[in-house]
Amino acid sequence: MTLTQLTYIVAVATHGNFGVAARKCHVTQPTLSMQIQKLEDLLGVLIFDRSKQPVVMTPIGARLVEQARSILREAERLQEIVREESGQIQGDFRLGIIPTIAPYLLPLFLQKFIDRYPLVNLTVEELETASIVQRLKEDTLDAGILATPLHDNGILENRLYDEPFFVCFSQKDELALNKIVHEKDLPLERILLLNEGNCLRDQMINLCQFKAQAPRKSQRLHFESGSLTTLIRLVAQGSGFTIVPYLAVETIPPGQCVTRPFAEPQPIREISLIVHRSYVKHNILEALRKEVLEHLPERLQEYQKNKGRIVEFQWN
Repeated sequence: MTLTQLTYIVAVATHGNFGVAARKCHVTQPTLSMQIQKLEDLLGVLIFDRSKQPVVMTPIGARLVEQARSILREAERLQEIVREESGQIQGDFRLGIIPTIAPYLLPLFLQKFIDRYPLVNLTVEELETASIVQRLKEDTLDAGILATPLHDNGILENRLYDEPFFVCFSQKDELALNKIVHEKDLPLERILLLNEGNCLRDQMINLCQFKAQAPRKSQRLHFESGSLTTLIRLVAQGSGFTIVPYLAVETIPPGQCVTRPFAEPQPIREISLIVHRSYVKHNILEALRKEVLEHLPERLQEYQKNKGRIVEFQWN
C-alpha cells in the first residue's frame, strides 16, 4: 500500500470520474486505474462501484477513503513540521470565500499577502458556505472565510472580526431621514433580498423577524439577486431598500445611497477563518489571518477593540 494509491482513490472519490481524477493527478487513466485495482486486490474489497456514473464509493470504500484522507493529511504534516521549525511560509494554499465577503474583503489584503509571501501559491475561489465546508472535508480546500457559527464538529472556527449591519436606502427614501433605524419600522414589502441559499439572505430575514412570502398586491417589484452590488444599485434607483454589512458600505460611491445604522443592540455578523479539524498548514494560515486583520479599515478595527458603534458616514 502506497501514499500514491491513497491519493488516487481520494481523487476518484472527490471527482466521481476516473478520467478527471487521472488528469488532476497528472497521470494517465490506465495508470491510475491499475494502482487502484492493486489496492483493492491487496485489501480484498471493492472501493468503487464502477457500474454507475458518476462513480460512487461502496460502503466499505467510503470508510477507506475517509481514512485515506486522514493518512494523507498526516503525511503532509511531516513536511509542515519541517517548515514550521524553519519558519518557512511556503507551499500551495487553497482558500474559499463566500460571495458577500469576497468583493469587499479580498481587495483589502489579497495583493499585499501575495507580495509579502512570494513562496505561497494561492488559489482563491468564491463559493457558497455549504460548498466550502464540504470541500474542506474533502481536502480540496485548505481554509475558508465565511459567516459563523457553523455548529459543525468537523470544522474549526477562528474568528476574524465582527461586522455590523446597516440599512441601505435611496437618497429620496423618507426613511433615510432617520439617523437610526428600528427593525419594526422597515416596510418589509419593499426589501430586496439575496437568493435562496445565501447565508446573508437568512441573516436579513432573521434580522427583520419575518419569513419570505409571496409578494403583496401593493408590491410592484419582487426581486432577488445573487449579487449584493446589484441590490445596492437597484436601491439607488428607488426600487426598495436592502441590508448590507459594513465593508459593503465602505464601497458605495458617495451620493449613490444613504446608509443608516440599526438601533441598539446593533446587529452584527461574525466573520471567521475556518479549517478542517485535521488541518496542517498552520504557518500559512496564521500569516493569512494576520494579513486580513492588519488591513481591515481603521474604523472596523476600532469596532473590534471596544465593540463601539459605527454610525456616521461623511457622504450621508
